[in-house]
Amino acid sequence: MPNHLAHETSPYLLQHADNPVDWHPWNAATLQLARAADKAILLSIGYSACHWCHVMAHESFEDEAVAAVMNEHFINIKVDREERPDLDQIYQNAHYLLTRRSGGWPLTIFLDADGTPFYSGTYFPKQARYGLPGFPDLLLRISHAYSEKRSELTAQGAQLVAALAAWQPVKDEADVQFSNTPVAAAVQQHLQNFDRVNGGFGAAPKFLHPAELDLLLHQGQAQHDAQARHTALFTLQQMALGGLYDQLGGGFCRYSVDASWDIPHFEKMLYDNGLMLGLYCDAWLCSNDDLYAHVVQRSADWVMREMQSPDGAYYASLDADSEHEEGKFYVWQRNEIRALLSDDEYALVKPYYGLDSTPNFEDHAWNLRVSQPLGELAQNLHLDPEQASALLAAAQTKLLGARGQRIRPGRDEKILGSWNGLMIAGMAKSASVFARADWLLSAQQALDFVRETLWQEGKLLATHKDGKSHLNAYLDDHAFLLDAALALLQTEFRSVDLDFAVRLADALLERFEDTQNGGFFFTSHDHETLIQRNKTGQDNATPCGNGIAAKGLLRLSELTGETRYAQAAERCLKLFFPQMQASPGQFSSLCSTLDMLLQPPSLLILCGPPNETAAWRAAVSVQYRPELMIITLTGEESALPPPLHKPHTANTTAWLCRGTHCLAPIYKLSELETALT
Repeated sequence: MPNHLAHETSPYLLQHADNPVDWHPWNAATLQLARAADKAILLSIGYSACHWCHVMAHESFEDEAVAAVMNEHFINIKVDREERPDLDQIYQNAHYLLTRRSGGWPLTIFLDADGTPFYSGTYFPKQARYGLPGFPDLLLRISHAYSEKRSELTAQGAQLVAALAAWQPVKDEADVQFSNTPVAAAVQQHLQNFDRVNGGFGAAPKFLHPAELDLLLHQGQAQHDAQARHTALFTLQQMALGGLYDQLGGGFCRYSVDASWDIPHFEKMLYDNGLMLGLYCDAWLCSNDDLYAHVVQRSADWVMREMQSPDGAYYASLDADSEHEEGKFYVWQRNEIRALLSDDEYALVKPYYGLDSTPNFEDHAWNLRVSQPLGELAQNLHLDPEQASALLAAAQTKLLGARGQRIRPGRDEKILGSWNGLMIAGMAKSASVFARADWLLSAQQALDFVRETLWQEGKLLATHKDGKSHLNAYLDDHAFLLDAALALLQTEFRSVDLDFAVRLADALLERFEDTQNGGFFFTSHDHETLIQRNKTGQDNATPCGNGIAAKGLLRLSELTGETRYAQAAERCLKLFFPQMQASPGQFSSLCSTLDMLLQPPSLLILCGPPNETAAWRAAVSVQYRPELMIITLTGEESALPPPLHKPHTANTTAWLCRGTHCLAPIYKLSELETALT
């Protein structure tokens, strides 16, 4: 019989609907059930693409004997961290306070009936190993402690809740005087943490760090900092050559288990790939290196091929596992590849992907990564560059076709507003940089779906699946979708996108802003009451919502002339500025926004016949200018805000403003190029 998850929308929860565990979703009724039964809550948080979540499910949650212990002693709650990032944030923080170790998924945490945690871990094996207790034995010990030491646990819980509250930023009583000191210090911290051999930051495991790379690219350009520029470009190069990147199908996995980017955890997340698209566009603009353009093309094509729903929105993730084995869909035996390719193709592919060396994966298999430069191999094989490229492309097409016949990893087909925002922004920038109408249409269709489906009765919802939209949207949903709408406006102006951007910004101010202290809470003012209400500025796998919200508000203020948006962004930066000074490397997104406040973005408005404005835009877009917003108009738009309302002329005209200073109208492309330099 299915448990209480059978009617949920989350694919992750539905994966557990037939477990013998009596799982419940998180809601008020379940919490009341725990109070009435006088039982502790076992809260398990994960997501559908998570490998170790699957392992724990197969070992324990599908086991009748383990489930019997869970059902007898606990009220069991299963949460999808992607649908409920508010709960995940709180209990990951609590896990750190309880264990002094970073968390992850699955998160296994035990709560009092009011939601206060008293014991925490991540993955627990069924039988004791890896230095971890066996899960059934642990359950009995925790149940006994909850029964016999309740007062001690309650006192500990009160201390923990107080510690969580103390993590929140406090408004500085003195008037904050902004400077670029945190920006420069953040850059220096990232440079000190740079792995000069492999790229990236720190040792294994290696994550993508998109906010840090974005800051380094921008500051490398703005400050003529060759080291910052090299750090970002070299890291992006090494990731693109490694096994973290799907060399055949495009797209990046979540992180690498080793320092040299060889072997990832194989789940592919929408949010990672949206952020990577934008970064690789910028890398190409900075360097004109075809490697970065190739990554954008392959990844954008992968998104449209495998991650876009028929309705237009983007799905959440691809699983790490297929046929209960991590990476099975992606890795190869050497003889498989040899059998598929011609002699000439294999002669190139064998050294290119390192098939002439030791296998790098389990069971004598290879996860493909670039091991030798194509140019060197062309010389060694007496091929010209075009021949080598053609042979490689033909081989990749054959391998991708053969891989497509395998059993595919599962796909989480829920639609998340926040992650769609990140991918829409990435696709919009890619469409702008590479003049791809198909990528632009993809991004516009996704935003149209979100606006029509997740915006209901004057407010935004967080998730959609199987015809049902629900859950209060979070700060990240509003911030990332605002950024996406602004990215689309700079690719092709549509009044509907500007209107949506304004609605999102107004909702940010009305429903999330702390008007007394500044900054934005992660949950709205009408959200359910939890043991903590987060307001954070640190970046994680995604840029922090406060940083992206403040950036979007500053840019929207430039487009609309509405100073209240810029004022809210400034209040946000004032709140976090002391923390940014103390630990700048953790606040890269806010540092980027602070830099924008200190050096206001330039706004270029082009108006005229579409073919001419497109040519002007292309001419001025060949350089990396992250501080420049470009809006292209035909002159037939109506109800434009004052900064965009320009007189229509028969010839193409440019209006260029920097902060509060605007130049006279420009009628020649050469004059515009001079003004921009």
